[in-house]
Amino acid sequence: MDISDIATTEYVELEAESNVGKARSIFEDQNPKGIIVTKAGSYEGVVTQKQLLRSHIEDHTKVATLTKSAPKVERTDNVRDVARSLIEGGTKVAPVFESGNLWGVVDEDLILEAVLENLDTLTVEDIYTENVITIDEDATLGQAINQLREHGVSRLPVVDEDGFLAGVVTTHDVVDFATRNEQRITGEGDRAGDLDRMLDLPVYDVMSSPVETTTLGESVRDAVEQMLDNDFAGLVVTPEDDDRVVGGVLTKTDVLRALTYTEEEVMDVQITNINLLDTIGREDIRESIAEIADKYQQMQVRHAHVRFHEHKEKLRGTPLLQCAIRLRTNRGQVAGSGEGYGAEQAFSVARDKLERNVLEIKGIESDREYEGQLLRKLGEL
Repeated sequence: MDISDIATTEYVELEAESNVGKARSIFEDQNPKGIIVTKAGSYEGVVTQKQLLRSHIEDHTKVATLTKSAPKVERTDNVRDVARSLIEGGTKVAPVFESGNLWGVVDEDLILEAVLENLDTLTVEDIYTENVITIDEDATLGQAINQLREHGVSRLPVVDEDGFLAGVVTTHDVVDFATRNEQRITGEGDRAGDLDRMLDLPVYDVMSSPVETTTLGESVRDAVEQMLDNDFAGLVVTPEDDDRVVGGVLTKTDVLRALTYTEEEVMDVQITNINLLDTIGREDIRESIAEIADKYQQMQVRHAHVRFHEHKEKLRGTPLLQCAIRLRTNRGQVAGSGEGYGAEQAFSVARDKLERNVLEIKGIESDREYEGQLLRKLGEL
């Protein structure tokens, strides 16, 4: 299936000279996956809602300031390649070109709707993300925003004082809440003070509740249908026997990533925000992760995902990056993360943490094997 069967010519377009306030209004009123930015009729890039949340830019600033590049898709590209492009570009929408001209757009929903009937072969357990970041319900809205920015995620499960699932706060929730409340702030009042008070509100006042959940045994098709029907970007994953416990999350991005899994002999490595690579390449990353897998041959790596996230801090022009590595193996998921100036340093720190986590898993397994051997010997006495 190529993308011409999926893409649409209907999309939201904004001139690069428009102000950011207009972009915020479009997201509030129309809730698009992204806005295509043009300059004098020519394609410039995209703006996403997540970018608006992460920025401290005033509404009067030009949209061009926030515009980021997105992978350009040809109408004849196949679905798997386009899914990979969206993931590695760290975006939910991409422009579609025909003969060098902007023809339309494709987004994650259009792809998922097209492949829905093929998702019955997967369960949530096959592709969900474990060890997610959570936030307490009495944490402040400002703390939630910092968590979303710091970890480069779009949703945080909210837990109560007992650690049980109480709600979820998303990028969309924060933007929607902030926009509605900013409209109430008049020029006569203390605008800075009002904004500070808004950021001090507890997450409990902003979160969505009750939470839409799914379980490990549910089919990915059913989970995706649930997301599409309710316009959710993800679901909280809970154990079969207790829907109060946060076991992980399943997002549309997780499903897109699964569409790109290959059966090749070479380990499949996906890199989100691949444009941040500088002195290190995809093959360097693949070989480095393969070295870890080769050391512990009982651990078979089925898929590796490496995500880079850029912070505002820089050192002599080199940005501070966060790198998160997640391996999906026959022993479950294992991850490691770290920060450094430039992609190579950030990856190196994350790789070291990953290997320590692999060793910890091996140590636990060894302890269990020893315990089993000891019990068997005691049984023989």
